[in-house]
Amino acid sequence: MKKDLSIIIVSYNTKDLTLKCIAKLQKALSKGSLQAEVVIVDNNSQDGSGEALQKIADNKNIKVICNTGNSGYGKANNQGMAISEGRYILYLNSDVLVPEEPFFDALIKEMDAHSTYGALTVKVQLPTGGIDPASHRGFPTVWRSFCYYAGLEKITARIPLLNALFGGYHLTSLPLTTIHEIDAPTGAFFLARKDLLDTLKGFDEDFFMYGEDIDLAFRIKRLGYLVIYDPTYSVLHLKYQSGIKKKNNTAVQSKTRNYFYESMAIFYKKHYEKSYPRLISMIVYMAINQKKAGI
Repeated sequence: MKKDLSIIIVSYNTKDLTLKCIAKLQKALSKGSLQAEVVIVDNNSQDGSGEALQKIADNKNIKVICNTGNSGYGKANNQGMAISEGRYILYLNSDVLVPEEPFFDALIKEMDAHSTYGALTVKVQLPTGGIDPASHRGFPTVWRSFCYYAGLEKITARIPLLNALFGGYHLTSLPLTTIHEIDAPTGAFFLARKDLLDTLKGFDEDFFMYGEDIDLAFRIKRLGYLVIYDPTYSVLHLKYQSGIKKKNNTAVQSKTRNYFYESMAIFYKKHYEKSYPRLISMIVYMAINQKKAGI
């Protein structure tokens, strides 16, 4: 029997969080009626994640792939998708905790009822209580990126009309309490149709880390589908457990900063470079390189 939902988690040195994430998932799914599976892809963690995950793998609802090297976020998710059986795919970060209630049933029902919905996300909250800004984004055009990095978005965030003009990077003019269309959610909670993902061949593996979720949303919308933000339900994102803002680890911060700004350059080259004069592109790449260097 074909499953309703496949939840793909990429694991990398977050053993305790990953196991907690899976435990929450199992409780939520057990309270619903969906046929679901969890697919975990470990990117050669050095904290015992692979061994711990292999112990909970079974032949029915939990599948585990252990890579011998770090293949990157996008490629690992594609590995998971290749063995997934669900009509829908949920990309879920290992540091996201879902509520222990059958809210997945409601999300699948919503997607089934709206054939124009290509992808959907919920309210992704941070431990501080605020929303994860990466979960409610506009596409990073040159103007939107300039307004964000120049601080104009922050200044005008609560000013009507001006926030629509200057706040497109995080869509600050749109209310966070209502269901509406956005450009891109975060890969921390990204629900999409499996047949659509098959058509798009999943994530673009040129993005090693960061930016692949925006690129995937861009391609989904280019095919005429909607990307929806639904705050009816919320999840908790224990963000910055690794990566750019990982505390007390400058080596990790430097490496992931490079990935972050390299992904910006890849996205611009792939989707925007042909639409702008060469001079603008030169300025964009120069700005990205300066940010990458920490200037």
